[in-house]
Amino acid sequence: MSRFKNFPRAVLLPTSALLFASVALVGCTSGATNGGPVETTTAAEATPTQAPEFVPDGGAEANHAYFDATLKQVLSANPGAGSKDLVNALVDAGFDKSKMEVTSDKTPIGLDTTFVIVSVHMPDNMCLLGERGPDGRYASLVSKPISSGKCQLAKSIEIDW
Repeated sequence: MSRFKNFPRAVLLPTSALLFASVALVGCTSGATNGGPVETTTAAEATPTQAPEFVPDGGAEANHAYFDATLKQVLSANPGAGSKDLVNALVDAGFDKSKMEVTSDKTPIGLDTTFVIVSVHMPDNMCLLGERGPDGRYASLVSKPISSGKCQLAKSIEIDW
């Protein structure tokens, strides 16, 4: 038996019709105007973004976006980019090779490593660190040097090219 059996039909029918009409109207207000498509603009389209630029005497924070853009560009072209690829890209972008550290892209038995970390000790005594992970995944951060004065705890290879 229905819970509404004691309600008069004169109340139920108009209420049901009103509910149905409300649902139908909600479907008609999806944002289309005059039957045509609605053009939307995202925040990224509304405000053009300027490509990051290298600040030669700038610190880690000032160059973080540029560092990221440089390494992401390399990894988009070559997701398995190795130590030399990452260092060379940063040098070509203006970073000082003598201030860099990079981990090996090979294990002691010659296999490819899963991660490569490259870092640059910046003029403000802070470090930019970028990590290439599996399938070209990338992460970075700005950090203080470790107690030895280096940017990385991991064993770095000599950058002799």
